[in-house]
Amino acid sequence: QVQLVESGGGLVQAGGSLRLSCAASGRTFSVDTMGWFRQAPGKEREFVANIAWNYGGTDYADSVKGRFTIFRDNAKNTVYLQMNSLKPEDTAVYYCSAKTGLGSASDWRSYKYWGQGTQVTVSS
Repeated sequence: QVQLVESGGGLVQAGGSLRLSCAASGRTFSVDTMGWFRQAPGKEREFVANIAWNYGGTDYADSVKGRFTIFRDNAKNTVYLQMNSLKPEDTAVYYCSAKTGLGSASDWRSYKYWGQGTQVTVSS
Protein backbone atom coordinates (compact mmCIF):
# COMPACT_ATOMS: atom_id res chain seq x y z
CA GLN A 1 0.00 0.00 0.00
CA VAL A 2 1.02 3.58 -0.68
CA GLN A 3 -0.53 6.46 1.21
CA LEU A 4 -0.68 9.93 -0.34
CA VAL A 5 -1.46 13.15 1.52
CA GLU A 6 -1.91 16.39 -0.41
CA SER A 7 -1.72 19.95 0.82
CA GLY A 8 -1.44 23.45 -0.54
CA GLY A 9 -4.72 24.15 -2.27
CA GLY A 10 -6.70 27.33 -1.77
CA LEU A 11 -8.20 30.43 -3.33
CA VAL A 12 -6.09 32.67 -5.54
CA GLN A 13 -6.70 35.43 -8.04
CA ALA A 14 -6.06 34.93 -11.72
CA GLY A 15 -2.39 35.34 -12.48
CA GLY A 16 -1.39 34.15 -9.04
CA SER A 17 0.54 31.09 -7.91
CA LEU A 18 0.06 28.07 -5.69
CA ARG A 19 2.24 25.12 -4.79
CA LEU A 20 0.70 21.74 -4.10
CA SER A 21 2.53 19.07 -2.13
CA CYS A 22 2.00 15.33 -2.02
CA ALA A 23 3.70 13.31 0.68
CA ALA A 24 3.97 9.59 -0.02
CA SER A 25 4.44 6.85 2.56
CA GLY A 26 4.30 3.09 2.73
CA ARG A 27 5.60 0.91 -0.13
CA THR A 28 7.00 3.81 -2.11
CA PHE A 29 9.69 1.57 -3.61
CA SER A 30 6.93 0.11 -5.80
CA VAL A 31 6.10 3.47 -7.38
CA ASP A 32 7.37 4.21 -10.89
CA THR A 33 5.42 7.40 -11.67
CA MET A 34 3.70 10.09 -9.65
CA GLY A 35 0.95 12.10 -11.27
CA TRP A 36 -1.29 15.07 -10.70
CA PHE A 37 -4.80 15.02 -12.07
CA ARG A 38 -7.70 17.42 -11.65
CA GLN A 39 -11.45 17.28 -11.84
CA ALA A 40 -13.80 20.21 -12.20
CA PRO A 41 -17.53 19.93 -11.42
CA GLY A 42 -19.35 18.09 -14.18
CA LYS A 43 -16.16 17.20 -15.99
CA GLU A 44 -14.04 14.10 -16.27
CA ARG A 45 -10.80 13.73 -14.36
CA GLU A 46 -7.98 15.02 -16.52
CA PHE A 47 -4.23 14.65 -16.62
CA VAL A 48 -2.13 17.59 -15.45
CA ALA A 49 1.46 16.39 -15.04
CA ASN A 50 3.57 13.39 -14.09
CA ILE A 51 7.10 12.61 -13.04
CA ALA A 52 9.09 9.41 -13.19
CA TRP A 53 9.96 8.63 -9.61
CA ASN A 54 13.48 7.36 -10.22
CA TYR A 55 14.96 9.38 -13.09
CA GLY A 56 12.73 12.44 -12.90
CA GLY A 57 11.39 12.62 -16.45
CA THR A 58 8.29 14.78 -16.68
CA ASP A 59 5.25 15.23 -18.88
CA TYR A 60 2.55 17.90 -18.94
CA ALA A 61 -0.88 18.47 -20.37
CA ASP A 62 -0.82 21.06 -23.14
CA SER A 63 -3.13 23.28 -21.10
CA VAL A 64 -0.55 23.73 -18.34
CA LYS A 65 2.77 23.64 -20.21
CA GLY A 66 4.91 26.64 -19.43
CA ARG A 67 2.82 27.50 -16.35
CA PHE A 68 3.03 24.42 -14.11
CA THR A 69 6.11 22.56 -12.94
CA ILE A 70 6.19 19.14 -11.30
CA PHE A 71 9.23 18.18 -9.25
CA ARG A 72 10.13 15.80 -6.46
CA ASP A 73 12.22 15.47 -3.36
CA ASN A 74 13.03 11.78 -3.08
CA ALA A 75 14.57 12.18 0.36
CA LYS A 76 11.22 13.43 1.63
CA ASN A 77 9.13 11.15 -0.61
CA THR A 78 7.28 14.27 -1.71
CA VAL A 79 6.12 15.49 -5.09
CA TYR A 80 5.22 19.10 -5.76
CA LEU A 81 3.18 20.94 -8.35
CA GLN A 82 4.15 24.57 -8.74
CA MET A 83 1.34 26.41 -10.47
CA ASN A 84 1.99 29.87 -11.88
CA SER A 85 -0.08 32.23 -14.02
CA LEU A 86 -3.23 30.55 -12.79
CA LYS A 87 -6.42 30.94 -14.78
CA PRO A 88 -10.06 30.54 -13.73
CA GLU A 89 -10.22 27.42 -15.89
CA ASP A 90 -7.62 25.81 -13.60
CA THR A 91 -10.25 25.68 -10.87
CA ALA A 92 -10.73 22.06 -9.83
CA VAL A 93 -10.01 19.48 -7.19
CA TYR A 94 -6.42 18.37 -7.69
CA TYR A 95 -5.45 14.79 -6.94
CA CYS A 96 -2.03 13.28 -6.40
CA SER A 97 -1.62 9.72 -7.60
CA ALA A 98 0.93 6.92 -7.76
CA LYS A 99 1.40 4.38 -10.53
CA THR A 100 3.09 1.09 -9.81
CA GLY A 101 2.63 -0.96 -12.98
CA LEU A 102 1.88 -0.93 -16.66
CA GLY A 103 -0.33 1.61 -18.36
CA SER A 104 -0.19 5.08 -19.81
CA ALA A 105 1.25 7.61 -17.40
CA SER A 106 -1.25 10.22 -18.60
CA ASP A 107 -4.33 8.03 -18.07
CA TRP A 108 -5.85 8.22 -14.60
CA ARG A 109 -6.98 4.61 -14.90
CA SER A 110 -3.34 3.48 -14.81
CA TYR A 111 -2.86 4.84 -11.29
CA LYS A 112 -3.49 2.64 -8.30
CA TYR A 113 -3.15 5.01 -5.34
CA TRP A 114 -4.82 8.37 -4.83
CA GLY A 115 -4.76 11.18 -2.35
CA GLN A 116 -7.87 12.76 -0.90
CA GLY A 117 -7.76 15.76 -3.25
CA THR A 118 -7.25 19.44 -2.60
CA GLN A 119 -9.41 22.27 -3.90
CA VAL A 120 -7.87 24.95 -6.08
CA THR A 121 -10.07 27.93 -6.89
CA VAL A 122 -8.92 30.70 -9.20
CA SER A 123 -11.04 33.84 -9.21
CA SER A 124 -11.22 36.19 -12.18
